[in-house]
Amino acid sequence: MTRPLAGTSEDWLAVIVGLILFVLSLGTLAGLDLLGFAAAPKTWIDLGSAIKPASESYASLGGVASLILTYLFVLVLMLPAAAALGVNLPRFAASFSVIFWLAYLCWILGNYAYIAVTTPAEMEKFGTSWSLRLTGESGYLIALLVGLFIANALPRIACALCEAARPELFIKIAIIILGGTLGIKAAEQIGLASSVMFRGGAAIIEAYLIYWALVYFVARKWFGFSREWAAPLASGISICGVSAAIATAAAIRARPMVAVMVSSLVVIFAMVELLILPFLAAAFLSHEPMVAAAWMGLAVKTDGAAVAAGAVTESLILAEAAARGVVYEKGWMLGTTTTVKIFIDIFIGVWAFILAYIWTRYIEPRKEGDELRAGEIWERFPKFVLGFVATFLIVFLLALSSESLMEPLNAAMKEANVFRQIFFLLTFFSIGLLSDVRKLWQEGIGRLAAVYVVCLFGFVIWVGLAISWIFFNGVHPPVVSG
Repeated sequence: MTRPLAGTSEDWLAVIVGLILFVLSLGTLAGLDLLGFAAAPKTWIDLGSAIKPASESYASLGGVASLILTYLFVLVLMLPAAAALGVNLPRFAASFSVIFWLAYLCWILGNYAYIAVTTPAEMEKFGTSWSLRLTGESGYLIALLVGLFIANALPRIACALCEAARPELFIKIAIIILGGTLGIKAAEQIGLASSVMFRGGAAIIEAYLIYWALVYFVARKWFGFSREWAAPLASGISICGVSAAIATAAAIRARPMVAVMVSSLVVIFAMVELLILPFLAAAFLSHEPMVAAAWMGLAVKTDGAAVAAGAVTESLILAEAAARGVVYEKGWMLGTTTTVKIFIDIFIGVWAFILAYIWTRYIEPRKEGDELRAGEIWERFPKFVLGFVATFLIVFLLALSSESLMEPLNAAMKEANVFRQIFFLLTFFSIGLLSDVRKLWQEGIGRLAAVYVVCLFGFVIWVGLAISWIFFNGVHPPVVSG
């Protein structure tokens, strides 16, 4: 057992690891492809084509060698972090290896064509007559379920693996990398009509002034949850699912169990929304395509599920419009969904700071005469959010500074995003591994799910629809012909 370094926290370790990956990815700007070996699962029918290196320059490696190299790289990256936390390094290495391989196998399974493909065009490409339409992100859900199975059916194995099951550290690293990915997307979205950008930004501000307060009220007043539970739940349902729930829990110093339970629910309900909402949008909003697209961004939680919902919605509406003799230009609906989701993601950092201030200034009880120290908000503020903001701004400003940087930045963030997905995957597997269903039930996961159902289907979806209508009613993609 090594001793933890003084002042070391998972927050700062996440910043260090996240920034290392981010800086390495920027090697593309100097012509150095440092992370292109990363193993990225692809939608597959033939298992032999399930994994490929992220960069074509590493294509000769092949899928298996790429995956082994990715595993070794991530393990080497995590060992110093584990040492800084004072854990037993041999046990950490052994348990991390098991978690990595089991989680990655879940990711591969989630990309199986009959599970992952979402559009008719993809079905035609892979020769499938049907699909569950869950996208590759279903791998996260599978990882969660496998982790839950091990935790509850094989508790001794779960206990042996717990040394490396650190969902908060993993998700914080992923969020920092996510900042860069969103930075390039935000820069690209400037190419869309400025009115779409303005409407998307205005819509999410309007939505979350309503969403967050209502969810918090319902959790507190109708279901009797404490502030510790109500705040992360409100952020998870309102803002951006898992990332927002983790950031909020860190800002208010909630127990790890809180973020674990809320994150589990977010993933499950995002898949439910993905299976339902695009078809509702296509059935009732085919004459208002941009309203339908914005609705997907406002209503569906998790980035992948929201973008996938936008893609399915666009595909369905384009087909319906073509049958009426109207051919819309492709990409505008999906771009609107992505734009709205990007603004929501950016809002995470702002909201974490606001909540950190409110909790230290007004919520937590203080003894008479105690003064709020200026440094207390800083101590409470989730440091990994700074990493998120830094990676976002660096990529965003670089992309805007020179059009010639757009292509290498895109390549860099594509490779970094593979590691973001890996750490998301490790997060969900670890959440499952640490989730004893009996304890979760005692903690109130049944009531949490009830809050989620009441809020999501009671008003979040419909308020999102109303706001989408207010800001995007009458806005249509360019018509190619018709």
